[in-house]
Amino acid sequence: MSQSVQVAKPDDAEEIFALLQRAYASLLRENIHFTITQGTVAEVRATIEQETVLVLRKWQRAVATVTVRLPWAQDASAPAALPFIHWFAVDPDYKGQGYGRKIIDWAERRLLHETLKAPGVYLATAIKHPWLSELYLRRGYQPFCYRTNKLGEELVFLKKEFIAIAPPEVAEIIQPA
Repeated sequence: MSQSVQVAKPDDAEEIFALLQRAYASLLRENIHFTITQGTVAEVRATIEQETVLVLRKWQRAVATVTVRLPWAQDASAPAALPFIHWFAVDPDYKGQGYGRKIIDWAERRLLHETLKAPGVYLATAIKHPWLSELYLRRGYQPFCYRTNKLGEELVFLKKEFIAIAPPEVAEIIQPA
């Protein structure tokens, strides 16, 4: 099986937009509203150009995607000074096959923790989403903020720390004199 995680290019915008729309369609039927459901290909292209959009491909087909917004690209109202994961989606034809877990693992471990040395990450989901909050809790995320998006959807923000605080005896050794 040929699969890889790649950083999206502007030419990928239409394919990623279509994937996002297919993935989020079931949430609209449950009256859950994320802003990407009213987005455009141009907005996806702009996001690809300004943020890090990852795409997991299986045999060259985009089957999962996640976007990572770095702290310096966020506005002052961001609830944390950490990278923010958003626009997470798995093609409905590939749900339940582990592709969502693979792309989130890649974003958290390879991109954020190992490459960028980020101390943690945060994300948001709809409070009334039937299973996503539980999935994130199992992945080590903890709720820390609540807000309502511009479509009136109540959101919970969850964060996950990668780098544990050093024990006091180690911290004392590395303190400057």
